[in-house]
Amino acid sequence: MNRDQALTIVKKQLGEGPRYQHTLRVTECAIKLAEKYGADIEQTELAAIFHDYAKLMPIDELKRRIELTNEDSRLLVYPPELWHGPVAARIICEQFGIANPDVIAAIRYHTTGRAGMSLLEKVIYLADYIEPGRSFPGIEETRELAEISLDQAVLKALSNTILFLLKKNASIFPDTFEAYNSLIIKGGKRF
Repeated sequence: MNRDQALTIVKKQLGEGPRYQHTLRVTECAIKLAEKYGADIEQTELAAIFHDYAKLMPIDELKRRIELTNEDSRLLVYPPELWHGPVAARIICEQFGIANPDVIAAIRYHTTGRAGMSLLEKVIYLADYIEPGRSFPGIEETRELAEISLDQAVLKALSNTILFLLKKNASIFPDTFEAYNSLIIKGGKRF
């Protein structure tokens, strides 16, 4: 599937509003990161274009799809904002025949991260976090780190997310902690 075909499918699903515009910005940001850090451009485009495919689905539908599949059932006790990644990954595999495991994983884990993320997973996670339409405390530092080190930028994004959720007394999905710890350990820090 090429870029134009993927964009046509996603535009039909999301409409031309803010979510589709976000998708376009994430795609451009992801391509820049892929070029800088050596990720496959075609896979990056595909994962970025489809990353929010299920974002506008009703919560009941997302829940139903998670319950009917072998998705991680832990998701259902965490905020619904995390559900669209795993659902989108399954849909694009089943309905559009996109079976590349790295593309599927990048879409699936773009909301939570996970331990041992691949290069493509990191690129999509970070592009979604730092795309130019986003504005919140800590994003500029993360954007600056993205110019220096992909791992350090992803680590900063994870850290910012964890701190934000802690300050709200919100639950934090275990994969997010595991992603953070994985990068800390990879960087040589253990305690």
